Amino acid sequence: MVSEKYVGAIDQGTTSSRFFIFNYHGEIVASHQLEHRQIYPRPGWVEHDPMEIRDRVNDVIKIGLQKSAINRDQLAGIGITNQRETTVLWNPKTGRPYYNAIVWQDTRTEALCKKLAVDGNMDCFREKVGLPLATYFSGPKIKWLIENVEGVRQAVEDGDVLFGNMDTWLIWWLTGGPAGGVHVTDVTNASRTMLMNLETLDWDPDMLAAMGISRQMLPEIRSSSEIYGYTASSGVFGDEIPVAGDLGDQQAALFGQTCFTPGEAKNTYGTGCFMLLNTGEKSVQSKFGLVTTVGYKIGTQPAVYALEGSIAIAGSLVQWFRDNLGLITESHDIEDLARTVKDNGGIYFVPAFSGLFAPHWRSDARGLITGLTHYIHKGHIARAVLEASAFQTREILEAMEKDSGIPMTTLKVDGGMVGNELLMQFQADILDIPVVRPQNRETSVLGAAYAAGLAVGFWKDQSELKKHWAIDKTWEGKMPAQNRQTLYDGWMKAVCRSYS
Repeated sequence: MVSEKYVGAIDQGTTSSRFFIFNYHGEIVASHQLEHRQIYPRPGWVEHDPMEIRDRVNDVIKIGLQKSAINRDQLAGIGITNQRETTVLWNPKTGRPYYNAIVWQDTRTEALCKKLAVDGNMDCFREKVGLPLATYFSGPKIKWLIENVEGVRQAVEDGDVLFGNMDTWLIWWLTGGPAGGVHVTDVTNASRTMLMNLETLDWDPDMLAAMGISRQMLPEIRSSSEIYGYTASSGVFGDEIPVAGDLGDQQAALFGQTCFTPGEAKNTYGTGCFMLLNTGEKSVQSKFGLVTTVGYKIGTQPAVYALEGSIAIAGSLVQWFRDNLGLITESHDIEDLARTVKDNGGIYFVPAFSGLFAPHWRSDARGLITGLTHYIHKGHIARAVLEASAFQTREILEAMEKDSGIPMTTLKVDGGMVGNELLMQFQADILDIPVVRPQNRETSVLGAAYAAGLAVGFWKDQSELKKHWAIDKTWEGKMPAQNRQTLYDGWMKAVCRSYS
């Protein structure tokens, strides 16, 4: 009897490591999750311990396999999805990082980005890399590490430094680490560094020169779906399981939501909020504050591009409301608290804790609550916290429609916050289009599993994946047009007030 096969996928997020096992139908067989520390050495600085993350990943794999009661040799392949832009430099001989990982939310490179801007133009590299100069992306973080961490510049000159985002770091360890680990990334993660040319899909020599970064420290750029290497016998999986899928988390969600047709879009409500629109095989340069990114590349097929709108603070605002204000015990309690009021009472919460990302790109913006009166109580603040994600999503959607010329007819949604039905209804109201939640909400890690499964022949092609996507619930907009516009105008005024 032939044992049934499965695909495993690692989801290395901003706050936790997770491991999932999927069957042929894209259903979850088993999973496990462990959180890791958030390190805040100074205001605006956000770090992770890369070794802690490596260990957490090993632990979730072990426990996930135990829960599933399947043998390791039943895994056809392993995919990985990851928090993008988070930057690690390490010694290839020892595997030890030279410094903590600098997380995507970190703003320490603000002055450095301004210095790199040619004639003060933060869009000076956009045509090559699709991105504005911003603290968000990996390239300036690498430059900061080289210039500020003792011994790193010399180690780069000696050829003793490897760079990676979280995908590269974990693939290197899975495939052997210092004993022959594979140093690779995929086009989606590479497109978030400010170092990859969008057309050639290779490291751009002019960008490397501008940032002062050596090519030899960079991983090889590969497609999102191919066999990069095999797990090492010394590792948690044991010998010879193909590591075969790699996508940045938001591109993985686009793929997991089967947005394979130009014009299809998804929005992920996680730590931040990220909307991607499939623009097909041509990159579209944004004129309205979005970034151009690679959506995915499957094997030898042409790359598929996307427009992306990134919101820094979404689910993490709920966590802040829980932990810093102590007004709720669990994150999901916010929905019940917000339902104690019929509207926001005239207040808006602009969560510019790390500046504002798309479409504003204002690192000088700071968080605020406007419209406070004696009437306001904690229910109104809870509602304003939720509404912030919906208002920011509308800003992104409008920018996408202007850039692409494609009017959006539906928004597919996923991520931790989509279980909040009050938020989903308000999102449909403020957009005035249907908001659709799929049955499988774990779309990022599913997208990584799909990429790995396609590479090893577990699934035949993308049309086969489409059959597994199914709707759980749809919300239709019910708000009168005048109310919708009044609320949105109030939000835009609040945003302007957040600029310092």
